[in-house]
Amino acid sequence: MLEVLFLALMLFAAMADDSFEAIPITYSGTMEDVHFDGKWSFETEWKQSSLNTYNYPNEHQAILRTAHQGDFVYVFIDMLTDFTLDKGKDKAVVCFDSNNDKTQFLDHDDYCIMAILDSNSAVFQGDLEQIFVEISRPEGLEAISTVSDENDRYSGMPHPGYEFKIPTSLIGRSNEYGFYFAVYDENSQKLFTYPANVTEFTPQNPMVPVPAQWGTIYSPDKSLPEFHLPFLALLASVSVIILLSRTGLFNHI
Repeated sequence: MLEVLFLALMLFAAMADDSFEAIPITYSGTMEDVHFDGKWSFETEWKQSSLNTYNYPNEHQAILRTAHQGDFVYVFIDMLTDFTLDKGKDKAVVCFDSNNDKTQFLDHDDYCIMAILDSNSAVFQGDLEQIFVEISRPEGLEAISTVSDENDRYSGMPHPGYEFKIPTSLIGRSNEYGFYFAVYDENSQKLFTYPANVTEFTPQNPMVPVPAQWGTIYSPDKSLPEFHLPFLALLASVSVIILLSRTGLFNHI
């Protein structure tokens, strides 16, 4: 019965509108095998990770894969419909709000990591001036973008991929983070974002809105999905009843 309930909840989550829904991030035991080359490099590389699909106007589509293992959070963005390949100009940014406080300004718990197609990467942190300041690259961080090849899981057409390995020493450990990503296509000069339809961008950071408009990703410290406390209490009660019935302890009550 519990297995059926779990599968039903997972199906409901899969059917939800990914454009605004909070993102469940799964634990994976295979992230240490990822080749950080900016693309899906072999058949099973990102297979053991959470999957979210984002559809945008004019049939544009992005795939988001996320996972956590050890002291790192892993993010892969596959921009399936960008075929123009503007090297040095196409880019993606992923942002984490360590406290998920949804503020109207940038502060010290807000971090963004940028990867540029076949170019350098950069790490930014909010400060009290409500802008992002580039900071030194933390040990272990990876952020890289390159053009896909025949190993891509979703499309045989060359397109940019963006891979990130983000240490929790940077963003902290939390049950949930504020989360945002944006992919910039130089040819169309358009942004493709999660959450979709953000409107209030920071003046100094035209790819990044204020944290109040970011979504949520959860939870890099536990197995997923996580449930709210009432459901956890119910699940615990059912588990105890099943255990008691199987051990025959009910016969002595």
